[in-house]
Amino acid sequence: MKLLESRVRAEGHALDERVLLVDSFLNHQVDPELMLEIGKEFARLFAEEGITRVVTVESSGIAPATMTALVMRLPLVIMKKYPKRRNQEGLLETEVYSFTKNQPYILTVKREFIHTGDRVLLINDFLANGEAAFGAIRLIEAAGATACGVGAVVCKSFQPGKGKLLEKGYRVEALADVAFMQKNTIRFVGETL
Repeated sequence: MKLLESRVRAEGHALDERVLLVDSFLNHQVDPELMLEIGKEFARLFAEEGITRVVTVESSGIAPATMTALVMRLPLVIMKKYPKRRNQEGLLETEVYSFTKNQPYILTVKREFIHTGDRVLLINDFLANGEAAFGAIRLIEAAGATACGVGAVVCKSFQPGKGKLLEKGYRVEALADVAFMQKNTIRFVGETL
């Protein structure tokens, strides 16, 4: 998505080979018009999948997932993060390791919001190591639903998450697919030097 790549290039800050800040339009200050365009693009990409529900992991994925659900006219389910197990009736839980925070957390969703037979689209802000995506997929599948695809606003393809998801047979669509990153340098998949 050229519009998003342009914004990442103009406003994104690669602090090093792992950290990309896009907080001026995605996850601190949000550009709603850009999020709407992102939602339209995900809706277009997954139009033939028979999606019945959009899911995201709190909190930075909420804006693009909301716009995707709005365009697709579907409910949005937000999975919650907790520092320890909740063990509540009707709550599905799985442990996820956060490389950003260098510690595990518990990802949860109420069973009542994902139904057996649902065809679910997972939307997230970043895809890097894939831990959050695999955690969300475990919960989707535990609810008896099908994970039909993962939409990443920004994917760091040089990290293993995208490859691991593809290897397991999950469809992945990245709107800004970063091939290489170092301090003050961002190169997208398909770009030449």
